[in-house]
Amino acid sequence: MAAKTVDTSALQFNQISIIVLVLAGYIFDFPILPAIVAVILVAGAIDQRSSLFQWIYRATILPAGVLTPRIVEDDGSAHRFAQMLGGVTLTAASVALFTGATAVGWILAWVVVVLAGVNLAFGFCAGCFLYYQIRKFRSAHAAGNTQGA
Repeated sequence: MAAKTVDTSALQFNQISIIVLVLAGYIFDFPILPAIVAVILVAGAIDQRSSLFQWIYRATILPAGVLTPRIVEDDGSAHRFAQMLGGVTLTAASVALFTGATAVGWILAWVVVVLAGVNLAFGFCAGCFLYYQIRKFRSAHAAGNTQGA
């Protein structure tokens, strides 16, 4: 079986894009930006080929030499889960923003910004951590169910 790989520079570009766009939405009071980011994240988590951030990364950032690929052995499932979690959180933020619950909306948006920033600065992906904890729990639970059979 071939090893699975992830381009960590592409992940960094995703995080930078999330931070910049959501912060711009907050600073300029333009709540459509978190909604746009939510759509991009959910679409990319469902099908990586439809990720606008990844398309921009491959079409402009790499050819311009702004970032270079850093390929590591890793399973992208955890990263896609984290991306979906960020997209769902920004969707909830957008619903709140467009229905008048502005404080709730921006708090949810800021949670995504802070977690993307932590990942960018320290390499800790909270969504990935949650993914692995759920997987560990499910494995332990499945193992416990088979022992009693």
